[in-house]
Amino acid sequence: MKHRFIDLANISIGEYAFPGPLRDALVSAILSGEKTSTATLVEEFTRSGEPLPSPTGGDLEAVIDSEGKVVCVTRTTRNYVTTLAHVTDEHARKEGEGYADAHEWRIGHEHFWTSEQFVAEMGDPPLEITDDTQVLCSEFEVIERYV
Repeated sequence: MKHRFIDLANISIGEYAFPGPLRDALVSAILSGEKTSTATLVEEFTRSGEPLPSPTGGDLEAVIDSEGKVVCVTRTTRNYVTTLAHVTDEHARKEGEGYADAHEWRIGHEHFWTSEQFVAEMGDPPLEITDDTQVLCSEFEVIERYV
């Protein structure tokens, strides 16, 4: 991969899960090319006051590992909002976590989104995860590697 100058100070930090084994596995899947999509609850944007990203993508993210070190830069190629009930099998597989289909993906993600650590991070009021919960699905590509 040809190196280009990317001003890391002016792009978002990509924190996948929380530091630890899950983040390490997700970062590894990004670096290997297995993980080319991710999902975020729309409620995370609502509570933080951040706008949803453009559907056409183009946003850069400096992905960090569990030690906070930038390991790569990704560029979002597509964003779309759907409900939890309508996440596709294709999206689930592109997440690179070994999910065979959207049902398995949902179980894994609900486990994370209802974990004590995630609930504490989100604060009050508590989240209610239902079929109608809005999810931002994002597809991305690695454009620069640092490891």
